[in-house]
Amino acid sequence: MGLSYDDSLPAALYPLENNMDKRYQVFVSSTFKDLEQERSAVIQTLMEMDCIPAGMELFPAIDEEQWEFIKKIIDDCDYYLLIIAGRYGSLAPDGISYTEMEFDYAIQQGKKAIVLVHEDLSSLPAIKSEADPALREKLNSFIEKATTGRLRKTWSNASDLAGKVSLSMQKTIKTYPAIGWVRADRVTNSEVLSDIMELRKENENLKKSLSEANQQSGFNYTGEIADLNSSFDIHYSVTPINDYYGNETKHVESMTWRSIYHYLSPYIHKHVKTSELYEKLTQKLYREQNISSDHYVTIDESDLLTIEIQFAALGLIDIENGLWKLTPKGLEKMLEIRIVK
Repeated sequence: MGLSYDDSLPAALYPLENNMDKRYQVFVSSTFKDLEQERSAVIQTLMEMDCIPAGMELFPAIDEEQWEFIKKIIDDCDYYLLIIAGRYGSLAPDGISYTEMEFDYAIQQGKKAIVLVHEDLSSLPAIKSEADPALREKLNSFIEKATTGRLRKTWSNASDLAGKVSLSMQKTIKTYPAIGWVRADRVTNSEVLSDIMELRKENENLKKSLSEANQQSGFNYTGEIADLNSSFDIHYSVTPINDYYGNETKHVESMTWRSIYHYLSPYIHKHVKTSELYEKLTQKLYREQNISSDHYVTIDESDLLTIEIQFAALGLIDIENGLWKLTPKGLEKMLEIRIVK
């Protein structure tokens, strides 16, 4: 059984990290019968990359009982890979395909999603397309939802798809490193494993105590602080998808704290993770800077941390169990800024 790598633990606990083969688990989501050849090529590519693929091969005939099992597998995965062609897929009792349910669940859990859509659905044979107009409409709506605010990468055949998966996974792993898995026998010895688990437990207890203390005392800062009308520079880089090794350009976008809060506060009100807010800011840059969907946008993570600290110092948010939440003051400020008068 593999050992989950916890980035919150001190680096000193991983003296052999550079010698360990960390492997990432990838959930491959798609319809099944019409894409067996393509899935086979993708899974082979992932295995050649030392990734651990998981998906429909475990349960080609899905039902409600298996759905609970699928959610647990998605929970264990580091990345989510969605392949869309001409079929919408088997429907759950509520009329939504299980493929779309997998996507929705993965996004809710904060998984980094890679979406690949067939470049010409009209060219697919009838056996690989939806004959029912209602299902075609559901498929089109699903494609729009899955690609809105994300890079839409297209593919034409199994070989092309495998190449796109390889390139996309390399870039995603580099840009958004996940926890991954390490073989237990790659760790020095059982004593180190025991120490790691004990320190992990202590770390969680400290986090809990700190969270409780923060809830009781609040985030109090009495020094000088910029108000919402002040500006803040967000640093980001743009890289062409098909140019993995270079041509990265650096950019700076100046925004007022008010405009940042205006944009993010409704999402924070729903209690979201830092990774989800990172995604929302990225989408904002794509839209406002007219960045082409064939480019990656990477925001300087330290800027997001500064936003978190600034909003906390202003008394607008609390962080509880890894989720951003609006304080009563933050909710009042959101209503003041967002309500149409």
